[in-house]
Amino acid sequence: MSRHPEVLWAQRSDKVYLTVALPDAKDVSVKCEPQGLFSFSASGVQDESYSFSLELYGSIEPEGCKTKSGLRNILCSVQKGEKGWWKRLLKSEEKPAPYLKVDWNKWCDEDEESTCKLL
Repeated sequence: MSRHPEVLWAQRSDKVYLTVALPDAKDVSVKCEPQGLFSFSASGVQDESYSFSLELYGSIEPEGCKTKSGLRNILCSVQKGEKGWWKRLLKSEEKPAPYLKVDWNKWCDEDEESTCKLL
């Protein structure tokens, strides 16, 4: 059975940023589908399996999905299908899973986007 890594998220008008906290990740696989389905899987320390799937609030551009692996985490940049601010990360209005949290270090309010640091 696979486990869920901690996932932090932030957004800009054109992108969503997902930071997956998984030190020493191997075999990282990310899949982005146009209707907004984002899937992640990887192996962690001692070859434990980690995975999750998110049904995002809006559509996305699969070719605009990029990942960058670091020592402690994986940064996923997801291009939105249409430019604009999402009310929330997920399509569902239910409370998100406990492993999914806002990334306050990267967060930028809609009216402050022009002054926020680009990621």
